[in-house]
Amino acid sequence: MIRKFLFFILIFNLTACAELQQVVNQLPQGGGVLSNADIAAGLRQALNFGIEKQVSKLTQTDGFFKNELVKILLPDELKKVDKALRDIGLSSLADDGLKVLNRAAEDAVKEATPIFVDAVKGITFTDAKNILIGNDDAATQYLTTKTQTALYAKFNPVIKNSFSKVGADKIWSNLITKYNNIPFTADVNPDLTDYVTNEALKGVYTMIAVEEKDIRTKLSSRTTDLLRKVFALQD
Repeated sequence: MIRKFLFFILIFNLTACAELQQVVNQLPQGGGVLSNADIAAGLRQALNFGIEKQVSKLTQTDGFFKNELVKILLPDELKKVDKALRDIGLSSLADDGLKVLNRAAEDAVKEATPIFVDAVKGITFTDAKNILIGNDDAATQYLTTKTQTALYAKFNPVIKNSFSKVGADKIWSNLITKYNNIPFTADVNPDLTDYVTNEALKGVYTMIAVEEKDIRTKLSSRTTDLLRKVFALQD
């Protein structure tokens, strides 16, 4: 039974590869057939564009805070803190608390590019084949699988340092202390470093997915000959 199953998987993979190569062979090319290496290179180029055009935006001031797609909001545990402080006239402090969480993420994302570049270099034709026949965010999902663990390990200490750099540690220490001193409230002590790290990661992958979808669905976003040729395969 196992032997039959493995045989089926082998036939399926060979068939899928053959079908994609057949499409490649039929695509008109002035300089010859589009090679497997070209296809992999096209996918690398698409991801690099996503990193350069979209992730770089997140490193700018308000890159997170004024981008509704990725803006870091308060975790559920802190929504009650936010409301309680506003109710006693500390809206300004609550606003600052939210802003500095986003500032820390903006600061940390600068560390992402080298890790992404290494992951993109490793894309093979098999990876490219699966990405091309996948969903609109298949390339982003590939990058997520390859980089998420490394990025978390890189982001977490940077976020922690960024809290100090942008003043988030003092603001949130003051904010939570004031909340915990309000009568009849349960004390809170959230792990903001972990929370902001995960939210920053979500934001990075969200913006790469935006660029990938544009390249897949808009001819005008395929700004190089290689992108036009490769993504014509999935049209």
